[in-house]
Amino acid sequence: MTTNPGDDPHVRLLLGAYVLDALDPEETCRVARHLRTCDSCARDYVETAEASLLLALLRAEDLGE
Repeated sequence: MTTNPGDDPHVRLLLGAYVLDALDPEETCRVARHLRTCDSCARDYVETAEASLLLALLRAEDLGE
């Protein structure tokens, strides 16, 4: 792993924001383009998307103190 995320050609650090549709249009295109050609990042995307869906099912009561 590099110390500067900008040096990494992969998009793993952007996947959470991509799943939440929180990237600007240029970044969204970059991630989408990369996911079409990188199986490793595509697998990470699926895991991130699934985690996001599961988190959306939680209720405040489920997080109890």
